[in-house]
Amino acid sequence: MKFPGRRKLKHYFPVSQPKPALPTSEVQPNKDTYVVGLDETIVDVIANVNDDFLTRHKITKGLSNLVDHDTATEIYTELVAQGSISDHFAGGTIGNTLHNYSVLADDKSVLLGVMSANIQLGSPAYHYICHTSSKVDMNHLQGVKGDIGRGITLITEDGERTFAIAPGDMDELNEQHIPDEIISHAAAFVACAYPVRHQDKPIHKAMLTAIESANKHNVPVVLTLGTQHLVADNRDLLISLIENSVDVLAMNELEAEALTGYDDPLQAADYILDFVDMVLITAGPHGLYLCGHTSAELARETSNPIKSDSLEDFNLYEFSRPMKRRDCHAPIKVFSHIDPYMGGPENIKNTNGAGDGALSALLHDISANYFHRSAVPNSSKHRADFLCYSSFAQICKYSNRVSYEILAQNAPRLSRGLPEREDSLEESYWES
Repeated sequence: MKFPGRRKLKHYFPVSQPKPALPTSEVQPNKDTYVVGLDETIVDVIANVNDDFLTRHKITKGLSNLVDHDTATEIYTELVAQGSISDHFAGGTIGNTLHNYSVLADDKSVLLGVMSANIQLGSPAYHYICHTSSKVDMNHLQGVKGDIGRGITLITEDGERTFAIAPGDMDELNEQHIPDEIISHAAAFVACAYPVRHQDKPIHKAMLTAIESANKHNVPVVLTLGTQHLVADNRDLLISLIENSVDVLAMNELEAEALTGYDDPLQAADYILDFVDMVLITAGPHGLYLCGHTSAELARETSNPIKSDSLEDFNLYEFSRPMKRRDCHAPIKVFSHIDPYMGGPENIKNTNGAGDGALSALLHDISANYFHRSAVPNSSKHRADFLCYSSFAQICKYSNRVSYEILAQNAPRLSRGLPEREDSLEESYWES
């Protein structure tokens, strides 16, 4: 486990223990620290076309078009023949998050989903594997006869983006391929709300089975919301799922408004914290919010300037560490906010995946706490049952920095970890 920054020695853990002579890429539940995620496996294809191409394939310009397998294959084959494809990106909200987590932590994660049983050179499955970190354990994927999902982005000469989405077999994951033992030893389980809309597909029951397994073994359940429209169309179902089964909720400000009715992220977070232990809200140019609970006797006041908005002095206790509400003797709500790192990139090359990057940093801190607690259980860092290793404010900085890295590149996934030392972090963070 690679920690996000140098830590004070009194809280550190032994590094001199011998490592296994033959490390394995497959997760070993009793030995490894890892997170598990469930996703609709999909590949994003980027191609440049003209208007005639869209007309011939009956694709409506500027919209997201759902197409069948044969149409997607016909479109893809023609794009390959014309040399029109500029990029292939492995996609999926959770796929992106797990990849980024493994890059940041330099450690393992487990992906649950489907994968083509027979992978051909140049196929969607081939590109998905090529663009995913080798530390993401795919040994528990369910093999399917058909393709994984394909999201084809067609860019015309006027710069307009049109989407042709072919689900393939990405929703065919069944509950028999949910490994209870793997989930039971995970630092966290993470899923996206997309399967909620597919109640007639196997993946819906599979996700509920995985969440049930995590709840049973007291593994933190992290749910990220899909899109504003998905939340609006399935609000009652989502509220029920969140209230009964979710510990950490992640979303952007539009999804937060669709869920709560509040267009202010702070008010939305305050509302959601009645259901969950922690909430992450990304708010585009306004930065991000990380909010949760801590116990009153363990609350730590910030040394940063006090902020007031819709909630007065809302960041007063942002130096506190997150806890599950049920583990607090006297729970209080804690709110932290940070503006975009360095004002955001000078040129934003890609907004797809920035929220996934922020969530991967939060997952890294949750798993770092899990790892440190198992390695040094008597450390003063674990005098209470904390959910994360760092404070709300410090996790905000980390999540913000990862989002910046995604925004400054073309791909939705990190190609490398962050620098070993960040000038944006206070000097006390690096003290030995």
